[in-house]
Amino acid sequence: MKKQVLLLASLFVLSMIAAQTVQAQQSLVVNVPFDFTAGNTALPAGEYSVQKWGKDTSVLLIQCADQSASVIIPTMAAISSERQSESKLVFHRYGDRYFLSQVWTEGNSRGRELSKSKREKEIAIIAQNESRVTLSATLTASHK
Repeated sequence: MKKQVLLLASLFVLSMIAAQTVQAQQSLVVNVPFDFTAGNTALPAGEYSVQKWGKDTSVLLIQCADQSASVIIPTMAAISSERQSESKLVFHRYGDRYFLSQVWTEGNSRGRELSKSKREKEIAIIAQNESRVTLSATLTASHK
């Protein structure tokens, strides 16, 4: 009986490790139809992949598909009361300026949130109106 419990516990631990490994190798792919800012980095419109950078789950690598632009950016945990029905990127919009705000993966109630940069804070103060723009993303296997 003890051997069976130990075997089951070992299998459970191995399955959790395997699930985390698979999850760490996934990235989001999204077509962003406008120029935007992530942290302090201006990025052009285009197709982007968004993935965890290295072993640190709080740092994201955002890279243009044609590799013309990329940024490595720290994030904070974001928590939703519900699991997300789709993978998505959320932007703050002030006039024609877009700032990446959040990254969510389908099926999770935890996402990542970017701090407002100094420039975004300045623009938010003088902006007449702010809106949120959400773009759907596709979850794919990373090519690392």
